[in-house]
Amino acid sequence: MYDYNHFDESFVRNRVAQFREQVGRRISGALTEDEFKPLRLMNGVYLQLHAYMLRVAIPYGSLNPSQMRQLAMIGERWDKGYGHWTTRQNIQFNWPRLSDIPDMLDALADVGMHAIQTSGNTIRNVTADHFAGAAADEVEDPRPTAELLRQWSTDHPEFQFLPRKFKLAVTGSKADRAVTKAHDIGIRIVKNAAGEVGYQILVGGGLGRTPVVGQVLKDFLPREDLLPYVEAIVSVYNTLGRRDNKYKARIKITTMENGIDKIHELVEARFAQLRPLFSGVDQEHFASIAADFTAPDFKTADLAGYHAARDADPIFRSWSDTNVDDHRTDGYGIVTISMKAHGATPGDANADQMRVLADLAEEYGHSDIRISHEQNVIFPHIHRSDLPAIFTALRAHGMATANAGLISDIIACPGMDYCALATARSIPVAQEIAERFDELKIEHDIGHLQIKISGCINACGHHHLGHIGILGLDRAGVENYQITLGGDAGPDTVIGKRAGPGFAYDQIVPAIERLVHAYLEHREDESESFIDAFRRLGEAPFKAALYPEEDKSHAA
Repeated sequence: MYDYNHFDESFVRNRVAQFREQVGRRISGALTEDEFKPLRLMNGVYLQLHAYMLRVAIPYGSLNPSQMRQLAMIGERWDKGYGHWTTRQNIQFNWPRLSDIPDMLDALADVGMHAIQTSGNTIRNVTADHFAGAAADEVEDPRPTAELLRQWSTDHPEFQFLPRKFKLAVTGSKADRAVTKAHDIGIRIVKNAAGEVGYQILVGGGLGRTPVVGQVLKDFLPREDLLPYVEAIVSVYNTLGRRDNKYKARIKITTMENGIDKIHELVEARFAQLRPLFSGVDQEHFASIAADFTAPDFKTADLAGYHAARDADPIFRSWSDTNVDDHRTDGYGIVTISMKAHGATPGDANADQMRVLADLAEEYGHSDIRISHEQNVIFPHIHRSDLPAIFTALRAHGMATANAGLISDIIACPGMDYCALATARSIPVAQEIAERFDELKIEHDIGHLQIKISGCINACGHHHLGHIGILGLDRAGVENYQITLGGDAGPDTVIGKRAGPGFAYDQIVPAIERLVHAYLEHREDESESFIDAFRRLGEAPFKAALYPEEDKSHAA
């Protein structure tokens, strides 16, 4: 992975010192909260419902064990002993005192981390496929490209005050685990007919109150044109993007209002101006970055113990079947460590768990840790002979739940338990759904089913992309939960459609249960997933299950 150089270290330390002085002025009263707000947002600090919150950048989701241990220390020393993984591959600390945040930032800088541009109207943390460098279906590891974009965008003088926040995602796989079509700019590493590696560029995707699937702006962009072309896109958006209405300020609205053809014309014109300014130094820098992302020294080992453990322990076998994906290297697997134990808060990890993860990655995982946008932890390089030992250690610390990709592996935003913007709770709904289906013991029979929950229209829980999406709203002071069906975060991204009227808090779990039983009743066989059954059958049988009284009235 990329390591900070002297410039990086100096840059981050200077920012921390600057922010420390700004925090002091806020605490003394020299700055009002309104004056302080743009300064704290530039450094990843939000004012939430009950306290300040610090959002720490984890570029393209990559951590090493030292960084994970430092996050554990920070959570223990200055928070309540835990952190929360987010859908942007970041970590949030929800309870720091403002006076402590500069010390937290200094501690982050000690291990090559920061919180710069994790908030505000700027280019946010660049995300990537959490299986990067390990997946068998990969054209190329996307992390060097993501790191190049991170360095280019950090403190870019033209793009610190965009019309609205701006998000980039990179994938090197057709499976698109980075959900590039739901981003302001999606970047897919592809090969052209001549076998050359370049990029397909998508623009104008996003969720929130106006969910939109991104459109292809450029089918194939040569590698050397990436930075000037992305800069041209953001420059055009910075000029055209609306500043009169924050709800219409994202590039998806700019693209809708102007049309993709007009955006393409303007971007190409701006690119023609910018391209001569890039002398090739960026490509030399890319080559040096790529050298930091070499494959680990993979080992060979006997698999007899692994197979014996599978035969002897059905719980281990279930976990290894559900949470371990194929690796590009024989004998290895990609391990998803679920942070979604039944009844737990999705995405939370306490300090002890973080230290266990660091130790396991160091001993067995080539010191490589990833955070997924699904709020789980990934060990991308694990030899299968080590899986029994890893499972035993995870199980002892509540991290061996065999539910990756299943109904209890729920993406959920913090909701009204933390967020000042939320209009309903998300965490308790996720917990109750997970506990209910654990009680029913049908989770593995159901198979792959993605539930995503947002506590407000901003869609931080990606509910639009859930096979079953849940949106919590306020209806005259009462929590009301709308259900969307048929969303998908895969390569052919689909926005789910609202099923009908919402449900009260005490009705939402039974409604989900009826949906799932309808699927089990109507699927062709056990191999047909929920989303495949929905696509084959349409919404009718699922809406009938959701609203049985309405169905009876129509029959009458």
